[in-house]
Amino acid sequence: MGSLRLALGLVLAGGLTAAGLVAYNGYASFTQPGPLDATRRVVVEAGMGLEGIAERLTEANVISDPLVFRIGAKLTDQATRLKAGEYEFPPGVTMQGVLDQLNTGDTVVRRLTIPEGLTSAEVVTLIEAAEGLVGEVPEIPAQGVLLPETYHYAWGDSRADLVARMRASLQAALDELWIGRAEGLPLETPQQAVVLASIIEKETGVDGERALVSSVFINRLNRGMRLQSDPTVVFALTEGAGPLDRTLTRADWQIEHPYNTYRIDGLPPGPIANPGRAALAAALAPAESDYLYFVADGTGGHAFATSLAEHNRNVARWRRVRDGLTE
Repeated sequence: MGSLRLALGLVLAGGLTAAGLVAYNGYASFTQPGPLDATRRVVVEAGMGLEGIAERLTEANVISDPLVFRIGAKLTDQATRLKAGEYEFPPGVTMQGVLDQLNTGDTVVRRLTIPEGLTSAEVVTLIEAAEGLVGEVPEIPAQGVLLPETYHYAWGDSRADLVARMRASLQAALDELWIGRAEGLPLETPQQAVVLASIIEKETGVDGERALVSSVFINRLNRGMRLQSDPTVVFALTEGAGPLDRTLTRADWQIEHPYNTYRIDGLPPGPIANPGRAALAAALAPAESDYLYFVADGTGGHAFATSLAEHNRNVARWRRVRDGLTE
C-alpha cells in the first residue's frame, strides 16, 4: 500500500488525468466496494474542506484511504462541489459513489410528526428534542397557531424556521377551509373557527365523529347553551402546560375562569390546543344533526343525544361500562 500511496502522490503532483490513476492502480481502489459493512449516517459540516471530509469518512469506516479519496475528488473535478449535510451511505459504497452523493447533496430527510391536539408547550418540547435541528425556539407560540402534521427537515435546519413553517401551514389550511365554510355558522372570524376546532380536537380522536361533535357545539351556540366541554376546564386548570394528572371533579366545573365553558357563555377567548386539519374542517363543515349532548360510550367513541333525558341514560350506561358492571 505504501507504493500505491507514493504513486498516487506522484499522480497528484503531476496533475495527471483519471487515466493516470488507472496506470498506478489507484482507480481500482477508487471504484471498488468500500469497507462499510452496514448502513451508516455521517454529518459533513460546512467549512470542513476536502481533507476534513476525507478524515471524517475514514473515521466512520465509509472509505479506506483518505489520500485516494482526495485525489479522486480532484481528478473527477468534484473537490470543490461537495455539500454539507447529513448523509446515509449504504454498505460497500465506493469512493466514487460517496463523492457523487456529496456532490449532488443527496442528504437524509428527517421527519418530525406533531400529533393533533397538543398544546404549544408540548409541541415545543417535541421540537426541542428533535435530533439534528439547531437553535432555540424564541418563545412558546400562542395556542392554535401551529398545524399538527409530519414535517420534513434536514440536519442543521433551524428550530425557529420549523416553527415558522408550522405557523404558515396552519394559516394556509385555515384560509382554504374558511372560504368553503358552511352557511349560517355562529362563527364570525377564522380565529373563532380555530377555537372551536381545538375543542373538537380534544373531545374526540375518532375521524368519523369530529363532524358530529362539531354539530353538537354549533347547535348549542345557536341555542345560546353553554358548551360545557371538559377539555376547556382542563385547560383552565393547567393553563395549557400539558394534560391534567387527575380526573376532573364537579368542583372543577365551578372554577371561575374565562376558559371554563361550564361557567361562560359562548366560545372561550382562545384555542385550548393546536387542532389538525380534520378538526378545522369539522368546525367549518359540521354534520347536520339535532344533537345537543354526547358522552363517552366506553369503546373509544361517544353516544350522542338530542335531549337531556336521553343523555342522562347514556351517562348512566357509560358509568356502568366504566365500573365494569353489566347492563
